[in-house]
Amino acid sequence: MTIPEKLKIGDMIGVVAPSGPIINEKIDEINKAKEIIENLGFKIKFSKNLFSNTNGYSATAKEKAEDINDMFADKEVKMIWCAKGGENSNSTFEYLDYELIKQNPKIICGYSDITSITNMITAKTGLVTFSSTNFKTIATDETDYSLKEVLKRFVDCSLEFGETEEGYQTIQEGVAEGELIGGNLSLTRAMVAGKYSIDFTDKILFLEELGFETGPELANNFLYYMKQNGVFDKVKGIWIGNYTHESGVQLEKILLDVIGDEFKGPIIKSENFGHIERKTVIPIGTKAKIDTNQETKIKLLEKCVKNY
Repeated sequence: MTIPEKLKIGDMIGVVAPSGPIINEKIDEINKAKEIIENLGFKIKFSKNLFSNTNGYSATAKEKAEDINDMFADKEVKMIWCAKGGENSNSTFEYLDYELIKQNPKIICGYSDITSITNMITAKTGLVTFSSTNFKTIATDETDYSLKEVLKRFVDCSLEFGETEEGYQTIQEGVAEGELIGGNLSLTRAMVAGKYSIDFTDKILFLEELGFETGPELANNFLYYMKQNGVFDKVKGIWIGNYTHESGVQLEKILLDVIGDEFKGPIIKSENFGHIERKTVIPIGTKAKIDTNQETKIKLLEKCVKNY
């Protein structure tokens, strides 16, 4: 795996919108986030098509991919921060210049629909990418937890997940090591098979889902699809993040119903990633270890940004 360079105060951060459109009040939120980040000493560059809504539901796939390619090619840009989530960032896959990205490694991050792009870039180029808060969310969060996590990981090169008192729950005991892969359940499921699939072999799979959009039955559907395509025969461990549904049904209950006693690896749960305020930064492609005997049940085993 290739790790990107760390972020330094004064560096340029490029903002792209490879998912849903930045329209209406979201424009103000993006500008507010820009103000917050610039006040920390960073520079912000908006991509050419950041505010495009060519299709009426988003920019075109080629416009989105062009922005990502341009940001990787731009020597001035040291980090690429995805603006917001949505539902169709996978449309960019065939238009991304993976060789260009491979030759110009840099931080790229976001969560929700953005985990499609980050996982695919890691799979195609070997570049460590990141599940983190989106750029817009910096302006809409009620706390600065997620922003602090971004600064800890990218500026301070911390290897910690969240705060030291972060609570972890053991769902199934065990110890496992492997590269981190995953993110949003519905999107991870979509990359199980086909031309743009990702390799789950010997990985630690992290999963979260937005309960408002995905009820227990649909989450069950997604997990069964993954099971029926051999995912849980391949991964070494599972890390569950936030899933909140009005039924009160928890994601771990759905998961255990799907995999039964066939999966022998460790399963842990925490409330520090997903569609919630508390979003730690998870490096995709970096080796980690789950050990349910420890208070902090998951730890990174190697650095994920270069600290010169």
